[in-house]
Amino acid sequence: MSCYVGIDIGGMSAKCAVLRDEQLYGVSRCKTERDCSAEETAERLVMLVKEVVQKSGVTMQEVAAVGIGSPGIIDSAKGVVVSWTNYNWQNVPLGELIKNKLKKPCCILNDANAAALGEYEYGAGKQYHSAVMITIGTGIGSGIVFDGKIFEGNQGAGGELGHEVIKFGGEKCTCGRRGCFERYASARALIHQTQKAMIIHPESELWRICNGNTENINGKTVFDGLRLGDRTAKSVLDRYIKYLAAGITNAVNAFRPEAVILGGGISAEGETITKPLQEIVNREKMGGSFSASVQIVTATLGNDAGIYGAAEYARRKAEC
Repeated sequence: MSCYVGIDIGGMSAKCAVLRDEQLYGVSRCKTERDCSAEETAERLVMLVKEVVQKSGVTMQEVAAVGIGSPGIIDSAKGVVVSWTNYNWQNVPLGELIKNKLKKPCCILNDANAAALGEYEYGAGKQYHSAVMITIGTGIGSGIVFDGKIFEGNQGAGGELGHEVIKFGGEKCTCGRRGCFERYASARALIHQTQKAMIIHPESELWRICNGNTENINGKTVFDGLRLGDRTAKSVLDRYIKYLAAGITNAVNAFRPEAVILGGGISAEGETITKPLQEIVNREKMGGSFSASVQIVTATLGNDAGIYGAAEYARRKAEC
C-alpha cells in the first residue's frame, strides 16, 4: 500500500512524517537556518525524509510522493518558492530540488494552506464542505478550502487574509500597508496591547503574573489575568476579540464558509475565545441571523496540521 510523506517547513526547524491510513508515523524534525542556501536546506530535508521513512517501518519504494508546506508565496503548479522574505528566497525550485535528490514526485504549497487542508481532511473541518482556517501566531496565516479544494489564487499568492485592512490608516504592518488584520489580531498584537494596558494600569494583576517585567508577557498572560478576575485583562481581551471578529467577519462575508477554524496557541483557550467571537460574527455578518450560519471552532491537529496537509496534497497530486 502506498504512503505519502509530509514536510512542514518553519523558520527554525522542519517537521516531517509518513501519512498512512490517516495516521502520522515517524514524526521527526531537523534544524533549518536562514544562512543556509536553498540547496543545503533541500539536502537537510532529504536526510529528514529518509530518517522518517526508516523510523516508520516502510521502504522508500512504498512512498508514492512527497508534499512540502513552506512559508512564503508559493507557485504550486511549478513547485517554486516565489518569495520567502525571512530566508531571502526568490524563485527557489524547491520541489524540483527534492524530486531530483529523492527520485520521488514532490509538490509544494503554502504552509498555511497545508495546515488548512490538514484540518479540513483529518481534523476540525472533517464534517464541513467548506472552511476557512485562521492561524494566530506571530502573524496571521490563513487557508481557504471549498469542496475539498484549496484556494491558492493567481500563482499561489491568494488567501492572505492577515493583510486585509480592518482599520483604515491604522498601525503600519510589516507588509507596508496600514491597519492590517494581522497588526491588530495576531498573538504579537495581543502581547503589545497587553503591555500598553499594563503601563496605564499599574494596579493590574497582570504585573504579578509577569513578575513585574513586561518582557515576560506572552499570548497566554491576558487569559491568566482574566481567570483571576482582573479588569485590565478583561478590557484588553474584549477589545482584542473585537479586532479578531472584524477580520473573521470580513472572511465570512467574502467566502461564506460553513466553518472558521482557529489555530495557533490562542486557540487552546477554547470557548473563552470562540463563544464571544461566535456572538459577534453572528450579529455582524451580512444578513445577520437570517443568512447562512457559520461555526467558529478550534483546530484539533495542533502542530501536526501542516504535515497532514502537505502529505494529503501529495496524495491528491499523485492520484490525479
